Amino acid sequence: MAPDFKTIADFRRDNGAGIRNVCRRFVVLCRDLKLFSQAIVAIDSSKFKAVNSRDRNFTPGKIDKRQEQIEQSVQRYLDALETADRTQPVEIEARTERLQEKIKKLRQQMHQLDGIKERLKSEPDEQLSLTDPDARSMISQAKGTGVVGYNVQTAVDAKHHLIVAHEVTNIGSDRSQLTKMAMAAREAMDKRRLKALADRGYFNGPEIKACDEAGITPLVPKPMTSNAKAEGRFSKADFIYIARDDEYRCPVGQPLRRHQTTVEGGLRVHTYWTYICPHCPLKAQCTTSRVRRVRRWEHEAVVEVMQRRLDRMPDAMTLRRSTIEHVFGTLKHWMGSAHFLTRTLAHVSTEMSLHVLAYNLKRVMSILGVAKTMKAMKLVGA
Repeated sequence: MAPDFKTIADFRRDNGAGIRNVCRRFVVLCRDLKLFSQAIVAIDSSKFKAVNSRDRNFTPGKIDKRQEQIEQSVQRYLDALETADRTQPVEIEARTERLQEKIKKLRQQMHQLDGIKERLKSEPDEQLSLTDPDARSMISQAKGTGVVGYNVQTAVDAKHHLIVAHEVTNIGSDRSQLTKMAMAAREAMDKRRLKALADRGYFNGPEIKACDEAGITPLVPKPMTSNAKAEGRFSKADFIYIARDDEYRCPVGQPLRRHQTTVEGGLRVHTYWTYICPHCPLKAQCTTSRVRRVRRWEHEAVVEVMQRRLDRMPDAMTLRRSTIEHVFGTLKHWMGSAHFLTRTLAHVSTEMSLHVLAYNLKRVMSILGVAKTMKAMKLVGA
C-alpha cells in the first residue's frame, strides 16, 4: 500500500533534520566505498524557483514602477470620465460607473502598495515575499531575467559526478561562497588537500586567499571588468609587476612606482603610476586620463599564483562544466517547472536534500550496480 501525498508531505515537514542527516550519511558511505579518489571538485550554483510568484515579491524599485503604472491608468480613466461628462448621452452612464469602479480599485492598490513600502523599511535587504518569506528575487544568468527563489550551491566530485556538499541560500551572489563550499566538500570527502574549480562568479580575492591558507587549491578565472581592452587600449595584464622593486613596468618599459595606499571595501589597495605619461607616444593606446594608474591589492600575489596555475591547465574550465552543469539540469528536470514545492529556507533545504539523496543514490547504483549498492547500505545499517 503506497502512502498518499499528505503522508509524504507531513513526513518531509516533520523530519527535516533526519532527512538532511541521511543525505550527509550517504556521502560518507560513498567516501567509504572509495568513490572520491581524485580530490577534485567543481563548485557552482543555480537559481531554483520558489512557490512565491514575481507578483508577490516586492522591492522599492518594483513598487515605484507599479505605482507609476497605476497613476497612468488612473489618469487615463479620469480623461475618459471627463469626455463622458461633456457628451452626457444616456448610454455613457453605465460606462461612467465602470470607470469610477476601476479608479476606486486602482486607488486601493496604490494604498496597499504604500503599506508594503513601509514594511520594506524594516526588511534588512529591502525585499518582501508574501507567499514564501525567505524567497528572494535574484538575477538568473542563464535566462538573463529575475527569478524569485533560492540560490543552490553544490560541490560535485570530478570522477563520478556525485554531489559531495550542497547548501540552499537566499543570497543571489556567489562571491562569498567559495571557501565555505570548498571546505564543506573537503570535510565530506575526508581529503587533506583539494582542488576546487569554479566559474568567474566566485572570483573574490579574500575568498581565494582563505582557500589557499586552508590547503585548498582554487581555480577560478578572473572576470574581465575593464573596458580598456575592448576599446583598443592596454589592459592591466599588459603591465608587468616586478616584486623585488615593488613596481610595474608599462608596455614601453617605464616603471610605475607606488604612490598611494587606500582601503576600499575593507581591502588595502596600492596605486602605481608614473609622471611621464603625458610625453609617451603610446599614451592614446594606454589611457584617456592624464596618467595611467594601476591598482594592486596587497595580497594580489595569491591571485597571480592561481592565474599561472590556470594557464598551465587550459582544460580546467571544460572539466568544471562537464562535471557540474549537467547535475543542475538533471535536478531541475526531476523537479519540474515549479521547482521547489515547500516554503521557508528550512523546509526548502530539506526538499533539496531529498533530491540530492535521490540523485546520489541513482548515481551510485549506476556506478556499482543495484546489488552492491544495497549490500553496502545494509552493512552501514547493521
